[in-house]
Amino acid sequence: MWGRLVSATGILVAAAVLGAGMAPAAHATPPLLREESPAAAPKAAAKPTTLEISGTDNSKIVIQQAERPELFQRVLSEVNWLSGAEPTTTRPKADKLGPKYTVTVLAKDKATQLYDLYPLASGGPRAFRPERQPTGRKSAGWFYGRLTMSESLRVSGVPLEEKPDVVSGGIGGGIGEEVDSSEIDPVAVGNDVFHQMRRPFLINVAVLLVVLAGLGGVAYLIRRRV
Repeated sequence: MWGRLVSATGILVAAAVLGAGMAPAAHATPPLLREESPAAAPKAAAKPTTLEISGTDNSKIVIQQAERPELFQRVLSEVNWLSGAEPTTTRPKADKLGPKYTVTVLAKDKATQLYDLYPLASGGPRAFRPERQPTGRKSAGWFYGRLTMSESLRVSGVPLEEKPDVVSGGIGGGIGEEVDSSEIDPVAVGNDVFHQMRRPFLINVAVLLVVLAGLGGVAYLIRRRV
């Protein structure tokens, strides 16, 4: 009887010791979670505030958005759309371009965009996006300029002839412009069309060849089984 009592007492003592040892673990305060700082929001692109127009004669015209907002927006609309646009034409011949005017877009005192404009190019205004941009490199490309390019530059101070018949608010690509047929270079136009159609044509040919190869393979397998 005494032996059983001792054994029971030993079991109770061991259980109490184990319980006391486990209690701190059970009631231990969990480690504090490290507060993660929220990810910093990307900085919004700075808005243009200044335009600089420079010509081949090293003259420079500066247009401040705060001083002449309407003129600023008018000239900005001639180039701002070129930033992410896909090229619409190839480089014209040098003798067909006419005078070049470089437009630099600045946000405060930092240049952000740079484009070359050719308002008197044969067949309609042209614009060029250089590969080297103030904020990095972009693919170089030629574009049909807006119909209002010449007038926008003229009212800014560029020495160009007035064109009152130009449609206000013209869009890029030369749509709606009346061009003298003698100024149109058929070879250049043909090259532009061929350049724009070449890629989809090659894709269609490749797809057709794949389809024909597949049909040929199916026909060969059927003949072998027969």
